[in-house]
Amino acid sequence: MVKQEDPAMSALEFPKAPSDKKALEEGTVLSPRFDASGLVTVVVTDAADGMLLMVAHMNAEALALTLETGIAHYWSRSRNALWKKGETSGNLQTVVEMRTDCDQDALWLRVKVLGHDATCHTGRRSCFYRTVGLNDGKVTLVDDGSKPLFDTEQAYRKPL
Repeated sequence: MVKQEDPAMSALEFPKAPSDKKALEEGTVLSPRFDASGLVTVVVTDAADGMLLMVAHMNAEALALTLETGIAHYWSRSRNALWKKGETSGNLQTVVEMRTDCDQDALWLRVKVLGHDATCHTGRRSCFYRTVGLNDGKVTLVDDGSKPLFDTEQAYRKPL
């Protein structure tokens, strides 16, 4: 079993992934295949229109809290901390559906974004607001025209 880091936070535990491929791929038990850092990749899309919003990671505690509360929680690799998405900005993600891939090493969340309907810390709806191209042998990034939906400096300012 993968135990939560703080048992007071959640009572959920996830069984170790079975070695039997059929049980893993066709079974009815969620047994996420966390990587060596204890994380599983999460793809997040808008439940209404399918737009790709972000890619993040969850540890066992974040996954358990997401299942228990219906609000998306992630593990921030940059802050090395549990992260309730939208807690600061008000753009909480309510989970409409969660799916796992065939070998349970990735999750897909379909969410409804509250607040400003923005997911990216830049204030945009999606974290994927630039296209990658090749121009005269050079890789380029081109902004897709998405504009911030809220004032990020106001939302994320640190208290004095």
